[in-house]
Parts: sequence; structure tokens; C-alpha cells
Amino acid sequence: MLGCHFGRNFQVTVSGGSYQDGLSATLQGVPANMYVTEQEIYGDLLLRKPGADELSSPRKEPDLPVIYTGINAADTVEGAGNYNYANGTPMTILIPNLDRHFIHIKQYQDTNRTPRPGHASYASFIKYGKSDDAIGAGIFSGRYTSTIVAAGFIAKQILKKFDINVCSYVTELAGVKCPEVDSATALKYCATYKQMRCDYDPFYQEVYVKGRITPEMRFLEKMAVMAQIEQEIEPIRAKTPEYVPEEILEKYGVNHIINCPDVEVGNEMIDACRKISATGDSAGGIVEVVVTGVPVGLGEPVFDKLDAELGKMLGIGAVKGVEIGAGFAVKDMTGYESNDQLHAENGKVAFNSNHAGGITGGLSSGQDIIVRLAVKPTPTIDKPQQTIDKYTNENKALEAITRRDPTIVARVWPVAENYTAMVILDNLIAHFGYQTMLKAFN
Repeated sequence: MLGCHFGRNFQVTVSGGSYQDGLSATLQGVPANMYVTEQEIYGDLLLRKPGADELSSPRKEPDLPVIYTGINAADTVEGAGNYNYANGTPMTILIPNLDRHFIHIKQYQDTNRTPRPGHASYASFIKYGKSDDAIGAGIFSGRYTSTIVAAGFIAKQILKKFDINVCSYVTELAGVKCPEVDSATALKYCATYKQMRCDYDPFYQEVYVKGRITPEMRFLEKMAVMAQIEQEIEPIRAKTPEYVPEEILEKYGVNHIINCPDVEVGNEMIDACRKISATGDSAGGIVEVVVTGVPVGLGEPVFDKLDAELGKMLGIGAVKGVEIGAGFAVKDMTGYESNDQLHAENGKVAFNSNHAGGITGGLSSGQDIIVRLAVKPTPTIDKPQQTIDKYTNENKALEAITRRDPTIVARVWPVAENYTAMVILDNLIAHFGYQTMLKAFN
């Protein structure tokens, strides 16, 4: 299967599927001497995982990561202090599937002859034939995005060393729109929202805070704990603290369910989504990504423009549109209105506006990079639909499906955030190379 590889300087190869033994992300370009833990990676994975709240699928995958390769198994010299530090070789992160029960596999077996509208199941069957991984949609499932979150988390940690920060949030859901927020407010809000989610996640507390899995354990020791957790998913989930909106708002200042920087608008989004879900249907929306601190000049001409690379986020399941800055709104502007005019401010270049979203000519301009993703409604719905038998091409009726996400929007934003980080880092490494060579000729 082609198409599962990303990048030139920071490279990521992903594999696995929804109901295979698990998924993996193999990263090349991770600098040596970087320290990262599975607890930190999980802090991002828990934002995307299913079963976390009423807006997500009831599947109960914990999405616990295991760093398998790429870190030192011991101090390279006695007392060196580099045990568990990245050593510059490819880093592999495994994400085992733990909520993988036959009852769910049987549900797919019973319905896989009749492709679900909106899913890849018909096209993938034609492409790969009878052995197409159709259990839970295989690699076409939203589960594969966990690998992007894991790899992108590493990218974000590297970017932070250069004062580049990435955040993402929901700006529209079920027709309810969030007012614009400035980047500083968005970054602060998203960081606080993530902290709240860690504090309330029972697996974060049970597995990492209580030390059931630690960086010092060997791989097989960690997998033995994973086997235990597989049998304890329900008891651990039962330890989830009650989400009391008023208490969360008072302590953290964030919405208790959705990562929307406007708490009240977030509540309106949830209510609107509930109304749609109650009819058996699903809702779509928009996710926004903001990147701050990007130096001028990232990107390459023609085919590899920075905005073109960000446009590859159409590869995220359910994403049907990507816009940079004003995006499609430029069609209603004049050139004078669209142009971001420049001026000098305290000896530095500044802009009067940011309709270009921080990218001109495919190169970063030094402004905040603004990207928005249009996310379609969940195709799995609780309504009967028309389909076919993919073996005979006979017309068939597809029964309503109750195990579903009312919306995917609330789970896509961490994927968009971390995918963006991968793109920025991949281009940043090339940028540093060009700037170093340029200095040699000046």
C-alpha cells in the first residue's frame, strides 16, 4: 500500500488498522538527545480517542502509546544520563488496539457486504479485492489518525525549542460559529483545555500518574501491563470524575466537552449537535489551526509551496476542504481589500491584515499561519440508507447503525494541530539548511 509516508526531512510512516493488533508511526528526523515520554504523547492522544464524551463514538480504545525504538535502552556510558533519550535513529511509536472484541467484529462481518454511504468501503473493495481490510474500515478508519497525533506531538515538542507554537480548536459545529479570537488567547485556552482533559482522563491518572507504566520499563513489561488494562477497561473508565460544567468553568475557565475558545458558544454547539444526533443524524463543522513564531521563508516554489503542503490535510479522514487565511472569502474581495499591506513598526516589518493566512507565494511571511478545515458529518448514522451488495451489485437497504460519533469535528482538531506541526517542522529543517548555506556566500 502506497500513500502511508510523509515528509522529506521529518519523515513519518504509518501502518495498522482499526481492528488489526494496533497501529504504528515510525519517525525519522527526530534529533538525538530529545527526551520524551509515553505519558506526554498520551496527553495528546487522549484528546482524539473515542469514548471520551457524548460527542464521540462509544468505542472504548484507551490509545495508550508505547515507544518501541529510537531511544537509548541504557546510559551509553556509565553515568552519562542519556537513558531513554532519543538517539537519532528512527523512532517507532506503537498504539495497540485494546477494545477489539468479537461482538464488534461480527457486526462488521454481518454488514460488510453492503458498503456504508460516505465511507471508503466500496472503493477500497474494488481497489484491494476480497481481502480488503473492511473490519472497522481498516486503515480508512479514523483510528489511523492516532498515528498522526503521536508523530505530530514529537514535531510540536521540537518546534517549541524554536519558539514556534501550534494550537487548534473548533470554530464551527452544527451551524453554530465561534467569534474570532487572537492567537495568544487561543494558545492559552487550548493549553488549559488540554490540562483539564488530562486531569479528568482515568487512563492518564491510572496508567501514568499512578506509575503502572513508566519510561524505565522494558517493552515486554509494558505490554504485560497493556494485557492487564485490556481486561480493566470498564473498571478504569468507571473512575472517570463527573464532568460538572460549573466546576470546570470555575477551575479551568474552559468548556467541559468541546475545545471552543468561547465557552458559551461551545455550549450552543453541543446543544445544536445533540438536536441533530437525536434524529439519528450527524453534524459537521470547521476546525481552525494557528501557528505562531514561524520565521519568514518556509516553503518551496511551485509544487511544494507551504500552503500546498498544508492542503494535504485533505488526507485526514472526513476533511473535505482546507483554506488558508481568508480562503474562499477572497472571491468577494478586491485586490486592495485582499492585499496585506506592509509597514515598518519599531524597526520591524509588520502587516495591516492577514488575509493571506501567513503565507504568500507559498512561503511563510512571518505572520501567524491560519488554516481552517471543513469537516463533514459522520457518515455512520442511525438512519436506514440505500446501498448495494458489493459482491453482486444488487440494490440493498442498509440498516440504521447506533454505534457512531454524533460528530467527528470535536476529535479532528488534535489531528489537524499535530499534522500542521509535522508540515512546519519538515519545512523548518530545510529552511535552516538553506539559511546556513546562504550565510556562507554572504
